Amino acid sequence: MLLLLLALAMLLPLLWLVSTSLKGPAENIFASPPALLPAQPSLEAYARLFADSPMGTYLLNSTLVSALAVVCNLVFCSLAAYPLARLRFAGRGLVLALVVATILIPFQVVMIPLYLLMVQLGLRNTLAALVIPQAATAFGIFLLRQSFVGVPSELEEAARCDGCTPVGEWWNVMLPAARADLITLAMFVFIGTWSDFLWPLVILDDPELYTLPLGLQQLSSSFSLDWRLVAAGSVVSIVPVLVLFIALQRQILPSATGDAVKG
Repeated sequence: MLLLLLALAMLLPLLWLVSTSLKGPAENIFASPPALLPAQPSLEAYARLFADSPMGTYLLNSTLVSALAVVCNLVFCSLAAYPLARLRFAGRGLVLALVVATILIPFQVVMIPLYLLMVQLGLRNTLAALVIPQAATAFGIFLLRQSFVGVPSELEEAARCDGCTPVGEWWNVMLPAARADLITLAMFVFIGTWSDFLWPLVILDDPELYTLPLGLQQLSSSFSLDWRLVAAGSVVSIVPVLVLFIALQRQILPSATGDAVKG
């Protein structure tokens, strides 16, 4: 019962948001006492949202940036985690410690140097400037390194007997064995990039390149008197994250080492 109450408390703002977006133009959304269920459900706010604002462009930009950030993280973090987990070389512990230590550095500390770097590279006001800072994360490297450490060494030995190179071992053994952690990392990166507001606000000036968080901010500024549109835009921004989580939650397993054995 306690968990159900906590779940209801967490869902109530979301339900209220959906309800506000579905209320028709004739309904008073500020009525007292407030009505949770719309008396005249209507999709008019969603229709106006895509007709009167570049919401489709915001969605496309966010999808492109988030997808590229996920792909880059899965590739680069796994490539960095593999030698830190399975190869022996001088300074491996120091490298790992330095990578983990960067997790403690707030983004606001490196934001100005990162901005200057993007300007010098000529990437300011481009979608590439949103992807590059998210292309690899210390959290992703550490997560996949811990996953690779738990892979039985017998799998690597079997791959070597079959003629696999180190790259082949990474591709055919480590990645299938770390499937659950790869999916977990993909979800974290997607949600973090999808909802990022501060960095796009700093690096972008062109409204055609705005992502959803910036688009919603513009929406609330342009239509501050019609909160139905703001609520509809917020619902649109939440739906992809919910769909992704529902689609992938069954893939997050305690152990996926059996995938490498089957492969």
